Amino acid sequence: MPPRLVGLYALRCMEKDGVVYGYSLADRIAERTGSAWRPGPGAVYPALRRLSERGLATSRGEGRRREYRISPRGRQLLRQIRRERSGSGSSGPDLGVLWADILGISDDSTFLLQRLRRSLDGLEAQLVRNPGARVGTRSLRDHILLELRAAERRFEVPVSRPARSRASRRRTA
Repeated sequence: MPPRLVGLYALRCMEKDGVVYGYSLADRIAERTGSAWRPGPGAVYPALRRLSERGLATSRGEGRRREYRISPRGRQLLRQIRRERSGSGSSGPDLGVLWADILGISDDSTFLLQRLRRSLDGLEAQLVRNPGARVGTRSLRDHILLELRAAERRFEVPVSRPARSRASRRRTA
């Protein structure tokens, strides 16, 4: 079974920054989520311990702190996940609708629209934090607008013209 989200994010932080401590990991997650979520010690420390037990990270005590570093096996796991998740152009199966059931939302469409709104809110917040953000060669703002236009075309309902009556056809002829 692959590590859960806290563990995977910890591996990414180790890959990026070298050393991770439990408290600093909780801080990073809180910062990354805009303080919407700060995992407690009951989520952070067991996740780090499991990474170490599975050989995905190494741990070393340093005073009262324990530092964690990614191992070659942890790097290999991240590469494998990235390859599997980005190779097909999608990020794997969409399991988000399972949350609709957990939250008691019986209509998947309502849940998906709520998720779309949250995603748009996140993009707006990103633009506020970093107005010059770019995706490839385009500004993030331009990229968002292009994606919205493409979605609009994708969901456009063809307009069917009402059938004209014989009387109206005679008048125009």
